[in-house]
Amino acid sequence: MNDYKNLVYKIIGAAMEVHNELGYGLLEPIYQEALSMELNMRGINNSREVEVETFYKGMLMNKKYKIDMLVEDVIVELKAVESLSSEHRMQLFNYMRLTKKPVGLLINFGEEVLHGERYCYDGESNVCYRVDKNMIPVE
Repeated sequence: MNDYKNLVYKIIGAAMEVHNELGYGLLEPIYQEALSMELNMRGINNSREVEVETFYKGMLMNKKYKIDMLVEDVIVELKAVESLSSEHRMQLFNYMRLTKKPVGLLINFGEEVLHGERYCYDGESNVCYRVDKNMIPVE
């Protein structure tokens, strides 16, 4: 996970710049576009609205999820809400589990002070956990 530490630091820095520039209370798509622009200006590869295929017993399902952002190999789920909920966290956990991506960020632009949470996914045990917090099972 140390490989991701520098990238996570850069993503958080870019998110802080967006929050400082735009403030809080705007719509999530505005922050998503601004963060993508800021990351691009910093030379960091990112994609928005990345589709995630879902399978049932090996068969591709029609329903696809869309990840807000994929920054290199880190899932970034953005919110613009009063406060983060367990539903927001579970959304990120599901994306991490489906993609097997080991690091995810949940960033909330809806608060006066930018709020971010970093999570790691252990595919062997199928557990997501908040860094420096207790383990949270995804099943």
